[in-house]
Amino acid sequence: MAKKQFKAESKRLLEMMINSIYTQREIFLRELISNASDAIDKIYYKALTDDQLVFNKEDYYIKVTADKANRTLTISDTGIGMTQEELENNLGVIAKSGSLAFKKENELKDGHNIIGQFGVGFYSAFMVADVVTVISKALGSDEAFKWESRGADGYTIVPCEKDAVGTEIILKIKENTEEDQYDEYLEEYRLKAIIKKYSDFIRYPIKMDLKGRRPKEGSENEFEDYYEEQTVNSMVPIWRKNKNELTAADYDNFYTEKRYGFDKPLKHIHISADGAVVYQAILYIPENPPFDYYTKEYEKGLELYSNGVLIMNKCSDLLPDYFSFVKGMVDSEDLSLNISREMLQHDRQLSLIAKNIKNKIKSQLQSLLNDEREKYEQFYKSFGRQLKYGVYSDYGANKEVLQDLLMFYSSKEKKLVTLDEYVSRMPEDQKYIYYASGESLERIEKLPQTELVADKGYEILYFTDDIDEFAIKMIMTYKDKQFRSVSSGDLGIESDANENQADAEENDNKDLFAHMKDILKDKVKHVKASKRLKTHPVCLSTEGELTIEMEKILKAMPNAQDVKADKVLEINVNHEVFQSLKAAYEQDKEKLNLYTNLLYNQALLIEGLPIQDPVEFTNDICKIMV
Repeated sequence: MAKKQFKAESKRLLEMMINSIYTQREIFLRELISNASDAIDKIYYKALTDDQLVFNKEDYYIKVTADKANRTLTISDTGIGMTQEELENNLGVIAKSGSLAFKKENELKDGHNIIGQFGVGFYSAFMVADVVTVISKALGSDEAFKWESRGADGYTIVPCEKDAVGTEIILKIKENTEEDQYDEYLEEYRLKAIIKKYSDFIRYPIKMDLKGRRPKEGSENEFEDYYEEQTVNSMVPIWRKNKNELTAADYDNFYTEKRYGFDKPLKHIHISADGAVVYQAILYIPENPPFDYYTKEYEKGLELYSNGVLIMNKCSDLLPDYFSFVKGMVDSEDLSLNISREMLQHDRQLSLIAKNIKNKIKSQLQSLLNDEREKYEQFYKSFGRQLKYGVYSDYGANKEVLQDLLMFYSSKEKKLVTLDEYVSRMPEDQKYIYYASGESLERIEKLPQTELVADKGYEILYFTDDIDEFAIKMIMTYKDKQFRSVSSGDLGIESDANENQADAEENDNKDLFAHMKDILKDKVKHVKASKRLKTHPVCLSTEGELTIEMEKILKAMPNAQDVKADKVLEINVNHEVFQSLKAAYEQDKEKLNLYTNLLYNQALLIEGLPIQDPVEFTNDICKIMV
């Protein structure tokens, strides 16, 4: 029996394939089962054109058998089998695919797509086996042949005996080493788990003799082990069933079975697309975020199947970052996979699927917002921050997709409202969409800067997330309305009387305000008479794009630079405090210095900013008291 050499580029190619192409050893079982499924498919296609051949699906199956004593794992099928020539061509030439050739010859188009297309999957067996033996009897042949190899040194093919048509692949599992435990590929529970993970939706039964335990006959207290042949795969994936056949419970059960989350999903999306690209998908919008969702450890992505076989656990390319909370799976026959079937080649089909999925998710969220407001608000509580990050990231490139999904707390409605709802009820004389930023709703309610806007009867959006203002800066305008902070230097709503009085007081007391600016030095850009304050004595406003709340957030970041908003100290000229300031300016400059520092520090505290010298501040208060 002469040993034959492989016809491809030799030992180096096989070694590279075994050691480099696959990232996980367990993949070998997926590949061998996929090949077995292909072999059964080939009989199915022959039966379509051969009247002598009847395809009865119940007669076809794949069986996985482990023999611990002899350290063998056998994968057998009732498929089409291989002749001596086919064994030579398909197994003797690395990277030649019999399935790909069969597919091209028959131009398969009716849904029974051949899985294997590269011809290297078979050789993944050498990752776990010292010896691989293939015993095969082809359909219509009286002869059977045995192909055997120990790896890159070559293979033998000899005649043998086999009763039924089909193929048996027998792996002599490697011995354990210090680094690797190969015994796991002989364990029933491990093999079953691998099949469920990768091959659960192969369309033919995958059978195993599974161990059970039952009471011993004739005895009440004794038990005995027994083995029973069971089908371990589901076969028909839920996403290929008609939507009309499925209930909400079916989708929820699938969510739980796939361990997408421990919660109950708020909504599911079932897609069956036929067009430029054909695919099926089931997507879920979860109720609660995973514990690590807002950390760098979180990994987004959908499960990716190719014709029912799991290719990737998390394909990140299918989801934009701002929809990274979505769970689920995609199955397509149109994907261009790389040689190991573990990674996708970036191509037009993938981009089309990703684009379609993005649009479906946006549409579903919009429907949830319009039709099931309570559910949407529940979702928004968990994932609204991610939508805002999506608006801010990539320089606002995605704002058109996301801005209608955003919600903020309303000063008038006392609940979350959308931007569209806000704009739809704006009075005609209102120029801007007003917002106020702070650490909590309670603190924002008490901000002095909100007085004038509130008195005018205008609605204010409350921003309590650190990302809120940054996201709004990217949106800039919504339905031709600009956003304006209540702390902005120009609110655009001051009444003529109020404005004239403030201007008059500013002009009459310009020396006082200039003196106060000299006391505070570069802590503020200006000191001026306020046009916004009604009852409060003092507040800080800002000039420019950087607000006080943004300054606080930027300073809290790691490696933060010393960024500062251009602050303006505003004095309420209608408050009794202003009379005290004027008197001190005329009679006691030292007291004016004391009052100015106190008012500035009070304004800082109102904004939640730290006081530079707390000891000096408390001493100043004591001076007032005595």
